[in-house]
Amino acid sequence: MRVVLVQENIFDLSKEEENNWLYRLMNRLHIVTRPATIRSQLLFSEGNGFDPRLIAESERLLRENKYLYDASITPAFNSAGELEIDVLTRDVWTLTPEITISRGGGENKTIFGIEESNLFGTGRRIQLSHEDDVDRRGNVFGYYDRQLGNSWTALNLSIADNSDGHSHFLSLEQPFHALDARSAGGLSYLDDDRRSTFYDLGDEAAEYRHERNHYLAYGGLSGGLSDGWVRRWTVGAAYDDNVFGPPVDPELPAVIPENRKLVYPFVGYEVLEDRYETSMNHNQMDRAEDFYLGTRLALRLGWSDTDFGADRDALIYSMSANHSIGSLKERALLLSANLNARLENGDTADSTVDLIATYYWTQSEKWLFFTHLVSTIGHNLDTDHVVEIGGDNGLRGYPLRYQAGDSSFVMSVEQRYFTDWYPFRLLRVGGAVFVDVGRVWGPNAIDSENLGWLTDVGFGLRLAPTRLGTTKVFHVDIAFPLDGDEDIDDVQILFRAKRGF
Repeated sequence: MRVVLVQENIFDLSKEEENNWLYRLMNRLHIVTRPATIRSQLLFSEGNGFDPRLIAESERLLRENKYLYDASITPAFNSAGELEIDVLTRDVWTLTPEITISRGGGENKTIFGIEESNLFGTGRRIQLSHEDDVDRRGNVFGYYDRQLGNSWTALNLSIADNSDGHSHFLSLEQPFHALDARSAGGLSYLDDDRRSTFYDLGDEAAEYRHERNHYLAYGGLSGGLSDGWVRRWTVGAAYDDNVFGPPVDPELPAVIPENRKLVYPFVGYEVLEDRYETSMNHNQMDRAEDFYLGTRLALRLGWSDTDFGADRDALIYSMSANHSIGSLKERALLLSANLNARLENGDTADSTVDLIATYYWTQSEKWLFFTHLVSTIGHNLDTDHVVEIGGDNGLRGYPLRYQAGDSSFVMSVEQRYFTDWYPFRLLRVGGAVFVDVGRVWGPNAIDSENLGWLTDVGFGLRLAPTRLGTTKVFHVDIAFPLDGDEDIDDVQILFRAKRGF
C-alpha cells in the first residue's frame, strides 16, 4: 500500500474564475502545509494493510485543523495494480489580521490582532490580539501546537493582561487522540484574576473580585477499540482554589461569594460507540462536517478532604451521556445530558443538570429545519455560579445576561437556507428565519425580577469564509423581542462571528 499526498493551495488556478492576479499572488505568498505535518496525523502508513475505519478516522482528524478547508482520503489502484491511498487536502490563508466588531445582546465587542494558524506549514498556531467587550479590555498572547515534535502531545499556552486582572493558562496533554489509542495523560495550570459582575435586565447590578488557581494532572488507559466500542479509565488529581473579595476600585454594590478550596484525587470511566457521520450544509456551508452520532457515557468521582489541604470534605461527581436517533441525511435527533455536583455535609451543593437536544431535518440540499433546546436544572448553586439567559446565549431579541436564576430553558427554532451565491469565490452565503423562547426559574444573588417566558422572532444573513483559517460563520441578525420590560429596544441588531450557522 502506497500513500500519496495531493496538496492543493488556497485557489485552484485551473478554474478560470480563480485564476487572477490577486489569487495567484496569495498562492505564491502562502506556505503550503508541510507533507510531514499531514503524514503525522494519519493513523495508517505505507506497508500497512488497508483499513477503511482508519481512513475515515484520519479524515476526521485532518478536518479538525483550522488551516485545512477540507480533507478526503480515497483508495485506488494505479496502473501497476498497486493500491494507492490518495490523501487530498486543501489549504486556506492562515495569516489573518483579526478586525472584529460585533454586537450582540445590546453590547459591542471588538477584537484587533493577528493570528497565524499554520506557522511555516507546521500546523502550529500563534496569536496576538487586543480584545474589548462588556467585561474587560485585554491583550492576549496565545500559542498552540497540536503535535509537539510530531507526537500526539499538545501544548497550549495563553497569557492575557486585562484591565481587571490577568489570566495565565498552560497545558501539556496527550489525549486519547484516536479510538484505538491506549494511553493518555496531561498537566494543566490556570492562574486567573478578574472582576466579575451580576446582571439585572442586562445592566450591571453588583460586582466582586475572583482569584482562581487551578492545577490538574491525570493519566488514562484504554483497551482500545473492540467490537465497535471503546472503554477508557482515567485517574488524576485536582487543586482548585477560589478566593473572592471586593474589586480594587469598586463601582457597584458588592456581593461577595464564599471562598472555596477543593483538593481531590479522582477516577473516571468512559465508554463510547464508534459511530460518526459526515454531512454538509448543517452548521457550515458547502464544507464537510463530522458529527458524533454514537452512544457515549462518562463518569467521574473525586473526594476533596481537609487532610489534603481543602477547606471542606466533599464528594465531587460528574456524569455525561450522548445518544442520537436517525441520520443527518434525513432527520436526526442528537441528545446529551451533563451532571455536575458536590455532596458535602449530607447535602447536594452546586448541582447542575444540563439537558441538550438538537434536531436536524434535511429537507433538500438547500433547505434545513433546525431546533436546539438547552435546559439547565440547578440546586444549591455557589453564589458565583449563575444561570443566565439573554442575547449572548440564545435569546437574540434581548440584552445579554437579561435574566438570572438557578434553572433555565432556552429553545431556538430556525428555517435555514443555503444559497448557491459564491461572491468572488471567497464567501458562501445563507440565511435563516428564527424564533427563540426561554425563561429562568429560582433565586439569584441579587433578587432581580423574574419576567417569566420571553420570546423573540427574527431573520438573519450568514456568511461563511472559504479561504481563511476559520470555521466561524458571520451572522447579521435582526431580532424583535415580544416580551420583557418596557425599556427594552423594539429591535435588536446583532453582528457576530459564531462557530456555526
